[in-house]
Amino acid sequence: MSLALADEIRGRLAFLEAESLEVFDDSADHAGHAGAKESGGGHFQAVIVSTAFEGKSRVARHRLVYDAVRDLMPQRIHALAIIAQTPREAAQSTE
Repeated sequence: MSLALADEIRGRLAFLEAESLEVFDDSADHAGHAGAKESGGGHFQAVIVSTAFEGKSRVARHRLVYDAVRDLMPQRIHALAIIAQTPREAAQSTE
């Protein structure tokens, strides 16, 4: 289920036309976590590099991502960690 869900998350974020888009299923790291067990959803991390984030605050960037997957929460996604960078920011963080 989680691989298909990660693919679904990637598909929903395609509108960002990202230079780089990685979605990781971190559910195994949270095994036994009460909230995850109650919701049945998993823990995911999205790392996105896109020019769509240019000029947007961190909150606005996260809002773009959450709006794309909101209907999956909390039933299928319990938690989603987001790293949302512009290409320039991503290049600077690897220097």
